Formats: sequence, structure tokens, C-alpha cells
Amino acid sequence: MTTPYHVLVVEDDPDVAEFVKLVLIKRAGMVVQMANNANLAFELLQQHEFDALITDIEMPGASGLDLVARVRQLRPQLPIVVMTAHASVDYAVTALRHAADEFLTKPIASAYLAARMTALAERGRADRIAAAGQVILAIGAHPDDVEIGVGGLLAAHRAGGDSIVILTMSRGDRGGDPNDRQHESLASADLLDARLFLEDLVDTKIGPADPTVSIIERVVAEVAPSIVYTHSSHDRHQDHRAVHQATTVATRRVPTVACYQSPSATVDYQPNRFVPIDGFTDAKMALLACFASQSDVRAYLEPDFVLATARYWSRFGGGRSCEPLEVIRDTSGIGQVGTPSRRVAAPLPGLV
Repeated sequence: MTTPYHVLVVEDDPDVAEFVKLVLIKRAGMVVQMANNANLAFELLQQHEFDALITDIEMPGASGLDLVARVRQLRPQLPIVVMTAHASVDYAVTALRHAADEFLTKPIASAYLAARMTALAERGRADRIAAAGQVILAIGAHPDDVEIGVGGLLAAHRAGGDSIVILTMSRGDRGGDPNDRQHESLASADLLDARLFLEDLVDTKIGPADPTVSIIERVVAEVAPSIVYTHSSHDRHQDHRAVHQATTVATRRVPTVACYQSPSATVDYQPNRFVPIDGFTDAKMALLACFASQSDVRAYLEPDFVLATARYWSRFGGGRSCEPLEVIRDTSGIGQVGTPSRRVAAPLPGLV
């Protein structure tokens, strides 16, 4: 399910504003924000992300064309439609010279309005996502799972301009106070500037079907990731195996899915990609240091253990430190960190 497009409508006539709003909501299924003047509209554009903008030309104070000129400086790629009751060549030429994408004259047929705004909003969202880099979703059964498995790689993605999302299926109450572990998860996500989804499934009793699958599907639909990292099936912990199974079902349309190594991984864990994290080991250690409630009771969180593990895997992937992955699907390119103009200086992963 695609997240509804978010559109800003700028119109000072209440009747026209209500018509446009209803058409976009009822016919196009959009989320609509309203503004009755250009200044309010510009404030909203500074505070929120929109997929498209539609504005009247003639309004009290600043005109719609004034608004378009300001928006082009703030959001160069945002699709803009201008509308007016005065159908004239001069108005259309002026609007297009102000870099509007389309000029509409009132009255506007509802079907045409819905179709054009849908097409423009689709383009606007695609451009915005491309400009922002990839969305990376890391899924773990418990707090600290993803940081142990791919903490260095997530830090590299973030440095390259990618957006990081962490989905943790339980609060890990079998391993400590769930409130402490929640705060630790939030602190780690904050270091990564990541969005955190912290669910409350029962620790040690997570299942491979619903509600686990539905939770992952909901997050995937909301954030639209291009790469997903999750647990391997080769793991002694039942929660890890269950999350792996649920993820493979719920992410079937995600271009790239790969499995990281957990401390409970078995000897059957067979990575086929080794991603160098040189330059990001300190960032990984800072993430793991957030989980203070675990560091005294989990030997695998000891710094020398973590660093030695990364050093070992570098024998296959180059550099001095690597994180291993079992790649089960890859069409977008693990290791291609950030948009082309913002690649970090991390070597591309090697294949064996």
C-alpha cells in the first residue's frame, strides 16, 4: 500500500478551496493541507514535506506567482500548478515563466484535476526520494540486534546521505528492564539520526507469521526502503529465525534484502558479501555503548570482541574491518552508499 500523496492547496475563495480539497481527497485519495494566503502557504512549506502544490494566482497580499517564485528557491523540484478564473495567454505565459508546471483555468473538471494532480504528485515524490538518497530499513528482534550486526554499515549509509529506519520487534524484557532498553534504543537511533519503530511483541515468543509479518509490511509500506537488513535463518535464537522468516515474506517487493550476523548465529551462517566499514568502527562502538544495561552481561558487546570480529571478516572483504552479510536478493546494490553526488569514501563490498 502506497502512502497517500501530500498536497498543499492555496486558495482564498472558500467555495473553490472546498471543491479542490474534496476532489483531491475523494477522487485521488490524497492528504490535503489548506492555506488561504501565500505567506501561510510558505510557512507550511518550510515546516512540512509536500508532493505537489496547487495555488490560485489572485489573492490578497502576495499573489500566487509571488509564492511560486519563493517556492522555487526553497523546493526547486516541487511540482506546482497555478489556477485562475481569467483564461488568457498572458496569464499562462507569466505562470510558466515563474516556473509553474501547469496552468489551469476555473472552473476545473474534477476528473481532470484529480488526474493531473496525481501525476504531478507521483513525480514530485519520486524526485524528492531520489534527492534524499536511499531509505535503509534495519530489522531486529531485540534492542541492539541491528547495531551489533550492521552498526558500521548503517553509519556509513547515514554519512552518505541515506535515511535510516530501525524496526525492533520487542523491547527485550527477558534481557533487562524494558524501559531501560527502550531509552537505549532511542539513544542509539538518535546517534544515527534514524527513525525508530519499537514494537512490543513478547520477547522469546516472536512468531514467523502475523502479527510479525503485518508489522513489517506496515513499516515497509510507510517508509518504502530500497535495502533491508535483518536476521539470518542460521541462528540459535528462535526470535531471530522468526523475524528472518517474517521479513522474507513482508519485504518480497523490496529490491535488496540481506542478513547480518548475530552473536547467536550458527556455523551454517555463510556470508557472501563483506562490506568494509573502515572509518565507521568508532561510530559502531558509540552505538553499542548506548546499550549500557547489556554491556556488563554480554561478552559479545566488549569492544575488543566487536573489533576483532570486524577485523577477522576483513580477510574476505578488504580494508581493516568488515561486516558480513548473507545477501538473499540484491538489485539496487549494497555498498552503494548515498546518492551519486554524495557517495562516502567506503570501498564497495567484495563478492566471494
